[in-house]
Formats: sequence, C-alpha cells, structure tokens
Amino acid sequence: MAKYIAQLIIMGSQVVGRAFARALKQEIAASQEAAKRNQNRSGNTRAATTRTGMTLEEAQQILNINKLDPEELQKSYEHLFSVNDKSKGGSFYLQSKVFRAKERIDEELKGVKQEIQDERNDSESGRKD
Repeated sequence: MAKYIAQLIIMGSQVVGRAFARALKQEIAASQEAAKRNQNRSGNTRAATTRTGMTLEEAQQILNINKLDPEELQKSYEHLFSVNDKSKGGSFYLQSKVFRAKERIDEELKGVKQEIQDERNDSESGRKD
C-alpha cells in the first residue's frame, strides 16, 4: 500500500512539475514579447529626444502643457512664439526653445499616431499582439 501511495505522489508531482514548467515558459515568452514592444516604443522616444535635444517632459514644461493635446499645443506655441518675437522685444533664444519644444512634441504625436495605425492594421489583418 505504501508503495502505491509513493508512486501516486511521484506521478502527481511530475504532472504538477510539467504544468508549472509549461506555464513558466509561456510567461517568459509573453514577457519577452512585451519587452520587445516596449523597447520599440522607448527606442522611438529616445531617437526623438536625441534628434531634438530635449525630452518630452522638458518640451511640455517649456510650452506649459500637461497632456499631448494638439489644440492646446498649437495655442500655447502660437502665444509663446509671438510673445518672444525679437521685433516685439522678446528673446530669439526663448523663441527657438519654444520652436524646438513644439517640434519635439510633434514628433511624439506622430509616433503615437503611427502606433495607433499599426495596431489598426494588425487587427484588420487578423493578427493578435
């Protein structure tokens, strides 16, 4: 009787061990896929930061906006750009910072739109992420 109980315990632990290993492999694969997707997004953000010379947060602070709203961005940009016009006694340096900040946020918005378009294309073609 003890022999059968020992065999039952061994077989049960083998089944549980295989199930655990399979679940672990699936979790690792899902984690790696999510990391690749995140790396692509952060890679685009890093590239935009390198091109423009400022981070997204810095650009938002310069233009005094909290969220990436194109209307709010344009309104703030026009106001700050005209206020810092050299012919009105403003600073060309500040005007150029305002321009670069808008340029940086425009790149971010372009990247967000591209990601949305890519997701739509993936869902239309029947692929899942």
